[in-house]
Amino acid sequence: MPGEAQRARATVLPTRSQDLIAVYDLLKAVPEAASWTLEGLRRTLESCSACCLTAWKDETIVGFIAGRRVADEAEILNVAVELPSRHRGVGRALVEALLRVLGKDRVARVFLEVRESNAAAIALYERLGFRLVGSRADYYQKPREAALVLALDLSRPTKEHADHV
Repeated sequence: MPGEAQRARATVLPTRSQDLIAVYDLLKAVPEAASWTLEGLRRTLESCSACCLTAWKDETIVGFIAGRRVADEAEILNVAVELPSRHRGVGRALVEALLRVLGKDRVARVFLEVRESNAAAIALYERLGFRLVGSRADYYQKPREAALVLALDLSRPTKEHADHV
């Protein structure tokens, strides 16, 4: 499983049931994150097709990522990094850790949606090898905004993500 994240100076670990309230509070505090109910978060954590990871700094959860595998494809469902921990490698550490897990599960392709205005996230995903494959009009609410659909082919590793699988 994922371990110490180098640049983030945060530890990335599987999310535990006792982490749910802290993760739920984090998701509510991060405007770009998908707003999930506590029950929805619990169901995702308990799903056999899902992988949920948390980033810890000291004894505090500073980030969260959830992904879901279906056959040989996967989708990143939600990513959240607390505001003070942004631009410190936490988001990258979370995505890389999830990609390692998915690669071990023999996932060939990973998809995600990202707000078209979230330039920092888009740049991170592109650095990791994700490429634009489509868009979804009015995908997000509050504020209403289109989503860009990005995909990463794990079956043909590139230099950007070869060390993740």
